[in-house]
Amino acid sequence: MVKLAEPLTVRSLEIPNRVWLPPMCQYQAVDGTPNDWHLVHYGARAVGGFGLIIAEATGVVPEGRISPACTGLWSDEHVAAWRKVVDFAHTQGAKMAIQLNHAGRKASSVPALPDQPHYPTNTVPVNEGGWETVAPSPIAADGHNTPRELSTAEVRQIPKQFARAAGRAVEAGFDAVEIHGAHGYLLHQFLSPLSNERNDAYGGSFEARTRLLLEVVEAVRAAIGEDMPLILRLSATDWVDAGWSLDDTVRVSALAQERGADLIDVTSGGNVSADIPVGPNYQARFADEVRARASVPTAAVGLITEPAQAEALLVEGRCDAVLIGREALRNPSWPRDAFRALGMAGGKLGYPPSYHRAAPRDPR
Repeated sequence: MVKLAEPLTVRSLEIPNRVWLPPMCQYQAVDGTPNDWHLVHYGARAVGGFGLIIAEATGVVPEGRISPACTGLWSDEHVAAWRKVVDFAHTQGAKMAIQLNHAGRKASSVPALPDQPHYPTNTVPVNEGGWETVAPSPIAADGHNTPRELSTAEVRQIPKQFARAAGRAVEAGFDAVEIHGAHGYLLHQFLSPLSNERNDAYGGSFEARTRLLLEVVEAVRAAIGEDMPLILRLSATDWVDAGWSLDDTVRVSALAQERGADLIDVTSGGNVSADIPVGPNYQARFADEVRARASVPTAAVGLITEPAQAEALLVEGRCDAVLIGREALRNPSWPRDAFRALGMAGGKLGYPPSYHRAAPRDPR
């Protein structure tokens, strides 16, 4: 049996295989609403054989979006639009999750697409469709405007914002929810001492800096019930000595599991500029360590491009699932091609009926 093709059960959900699509911003939404681009983009990966598709970073409030062109889940209009995408993915046997996010000081960014307008910083001005950004402390992200510091009362509202969006995710038919606590967005900003200089209950010690993240986990778990899987994405390290560390990630992963998180989607960086040694599997060791030291299931990401490479991570017990990002943009059918490359017979590859002519024949 090809390990990549094995199902994985998380709570009451059986995910048909262990090749998952990570959340990747598309910058195609209008007022937070997904559209035909999202239906075709995610639908193609469902047809292509991905077991779990995690929809892109989706703002829990309008000002939580990464850019004005990012998706949201703060209104019933968004629920109906997302349901169309999820329903189609289900017809192809795929499961769908959605990544809920508040971008904090990195919100209101210029969409990362070619030929975008140029402003003095990477923050879209208010008079051009942007908005004032907020953060734990008035410290600017590299290349962005200085944010406004959130009051303690405002911070206490954030778990409720995530919970309301999670409830809408349930209404839209999603099978799982992922909380974005990585890549320098708001929850990561609270975790890291490089971006959190508060002196209230949400800043200072490890316990204080992790308080908001754990409150969000608890609130989302209550909103989605006991049966739905809850994934937490964490940056394992800031790649800076004085910043958030792997040891911190191991520690908070165990605490998050106690509060209802089921699996840690382990990435790294994104909060401050750092010298990151990028290469194949460069982040897989973090998933391995979190899995071993925190005793929590993990998913690995980071230039995983080849079938044998992905299979080895699972066979060696370094993670429980692999996330295929840029290769999935190049090849929507990466899972099926990988299963075939690893020796699965044609009849087991699950080609859709309309594509049966492309299915390889079993060797005779």
